Amino acid sequence: MERPAELLRHGVLELRRWRCRDADVHYRVVTESLAHLLPWMPWAAERHSPDASLEFVTRCEREWAERQAYNYAVSVDGSTVGSCSLMRRIGPGGLEIGYWIHPSWTRGGLATSAAAALLRAAFALPGVEVVEIHHDEANEASGGVPRRLGFTEVERRPAVEGPSAPGESGIEVVWRADRHGPWLAADPADGSAPAAS
Repeated sequence: MERPAELLRHGVLELRRWRCRDADVHYRVVTESLAHLLPWMPWAAERHSPDASLEFVTRCEREWAERQAYNYAVSVDGSTVGSCSLMRRIGPGGLEIGYWIHPSWTRGGLATSAAAALLRAAFALPGVEVVEIHHDEANEASGGVPRRLGFTEVERRPAVEGPSAPGESGIEVVWRADRHGPWLAADPADGSAPAAS
């Protein structure tokens, strides 16, 4: 398999590949989440508009075709509640996971479930040996996801561009999971994940 599946399921979550036809859905979910995203996501402050959402989903289609990133809408019972991605930006043999959840749906384990689904999908791809999650040190909620999944914190380093969003400290935390870790024993059907080490 050269790409992950276009539809992934984990517990109550469904991850569905973003398509150009989803521009309106993306715009709505980002609009409703904007205050929640602004402290942590530099792109949220740049220019939020219907055109920006169309550019995003168009880029998702292109990156999927080029095998550079695999971007998914996160849904519960048919309602889109966020976005997550597997991205080829940490070098050969590795993928990085990114995620955000609508503020009405946070604190329920959805980001962790989405990341767990992406982790399994990543390690099903040939040549993928490591998966990383990066977040700003000040974003403690985002850091809870790799911790709960059993990732290992491997580095804290100054972000190359410094703080790029209002809530950021400028210190990037890097978490890593390798192909031989305990997460592959978790059952994706029941939403279980291994205990953090």
